[in-house]
Amino acid sequence: MKKRILILSIAAAVTAAVCGFHVKSVSAPAAMPIVVLDAGHGGEDGGAVTPDGVHESEINLAITKRLEQFLRLNGCKTVMVREQDTAIYSADAKTIAQKKVSDLHNRVLLVNSTPNSLLVSIHQNIYTESKYHGAQVFYAATDGSKALAELAQHAIAAGIDPGNHRAVKSAGKSIYLLQHIQCTGVLVECGFLSNPQEAVNLQQSDYQKKLACAISGALLHYLNGASENSEV
Repeated sequence: MKKRILILSIAAAVTAAVCGFHVKSVSAPAAMPIVVLDAGHGGEDGGAVTPDGVHESEINLAITKRLEQFLRLNGCKTVMVREQDTAIYSADAKTIAQKKVSDLHNRVLLVNSTPNSLLVSIHQNIYTESKYHGAQVFYAATDGSKALAELAQHAIAAGIDPGNHRAVKSAGKSIYLLQHIQCTGVLVECGFLSNPQEAVNLQQSDYQKKLACAISGALLHYLNGASENSEV
């Protein structure tokens, strides 16, 4: 166990150096959760679109892949919902509407069938007015979800966007995925594709890396707290 904690601490330090801001090391809980990483949308469902025609699904996947790299560097077990520009609907889904419903059901099934899971879902926001900007984290009604959301919201603001004063928000019934999972889970709206500058930022490799660092750092904080509580 001591060797594992040392490895995790070194990995967290490396992540902090790459991120350019502090990441608290994790002292592995007795049973490390498997982090299910969900890049929102995919395939025929591209999600929101930037003013220059880039689909949300592409940006989601790029950020999620970086997030997986940082989490694995820090010793976390991960499962990717998708690793390509595809959806995960069942073969009997024929229409676009059927495929979207099937895709959501299958994402929930994947999360709930993964033992000791924890969900992080990556999305982008959009609005009719271009002035709105800033990441916002939504949380499920399950244990630990609000705490993880608050850590992620703080990490993004502190490390990337100090002017972001958005508060975390309960998903309620508005986000199907978070409503139906049985584990701790958050959904990160990383920014507004309707805001010209933020849309540009979200497509930049360095900005995507900073987002992934902030979210992984928040998760390490959360896991460290879980490990401390488990030892009480």
